[in-house]
Amino acid sequence: MPGLIQFTKKGIYCPAADVYIDPWQRVDRALITHAHSDHARPGNSHYLSHHNSVNVLKLRLGNINIQSVEYGEVTNINGIDISFHPAGHVVGSAQIRIADDKEVWVISGDYKLQNDNISTPFEPIKCDYYVTESTFGIPAFQWEPQDAVINKINQWWSSNIESNKPSIISAYSLGKAQRIIQNVDHHIGPIYTHGAVENTNEAIRTSGISLKATEKLTDFGSDTLKNALIVCPPGAIDSSWSKKIKNHSVGVASGWMALRGTRRRRHADNSFVLSDHADWNTLNKSVDLSGAHTVYVTHGYTEIFSRWLREKGLQSEVLSTSFEGEVLEQNS
Repeated sequence: MPGLIQFTKKGIYCPAADVYIDPWQRVDRALITHAHSDHARPGNSHYLSHHNSVNVLKLRLGNINIQSVEYGEVTNINGIDISFHPAGHVVGSAQIRIADDKEVWVISGDYKLQNDNISTPFEPIKCDYYVTESTFGIPAFQWEPQDAVINKINQWWSSNIESNKPSIISAYSLGKAQRIIQNVDHHIGPIYTHGAVENTNEAIRTSGISLKATEKLTDFGSDTLKNALIVCPPGAIDSSWSKKIKNHSVGVASGWMALRGTRRRRHADNSFVLSDHADWNTLNKSVDLSGAHTVYVTHGYTEIFSRWLREKGLQSEVLSTSFEGEVLEQNS
């Protein structure tokens, strides 16, 4: 095991700088790749993130002690260079580069290589040791271009308007919700949001990100709803909140929709294969671009992807963490 990074019961740890990356137990100093709840937990004494994550982290974690940096800005702690680089996962998401004079590590957090038109696009970072997710790390997961998926959402929405049906689409409150809002055709109709989505939207807007117009849904009987696209977190689909919206059609946006039967289990009228994680091809591309000789694989299809990397001649091991990746039932 190299000395710069250690894998501990509290999380990924750099002893020389005394910092943890996305720790899953309380620590003194936490470096946060992004604000999803499996990577950003409450209770740490100090947080460091990219500045576009600060407002969402405060929304989710409360009055935390947090500092922020720009992408590419180097912070030196006890001779260790630490910098945050775009991950393309959600607004403010980052890969974290940690280096001394002997070795370079990159902890990817969650990432995607598709440009979603709102997150800062993924930037490959050269390293010796790469910690990558593998949420969708099997060949069955290969994403269509974003424009093709968004066009399907627009067509479904327009078709529902012709049938006088409000369109409800489920998407994570942070990430996929903003991706859909930013890319669908706003000329079709108004876009309303669940409170969890709108609170996140406001946190993102106050960070200086230009996000297209939305309105929190409060009038469930409004005639305008028949023309609306209503964006909510997955947990709201079968809730009392959604039941207030009469005669609606449900769409689900998730990478898991690529698997047969998932749409049926979620009681969706339509499904859209859209994920804020890398697919099989871009997971492989990110590893190649890193130039790493050793790859640690975490959450998702870890055993399969790690074995594949070893067959390609790389050193690779599975790293057990508390990270979850994309979970269809998650509300974050």
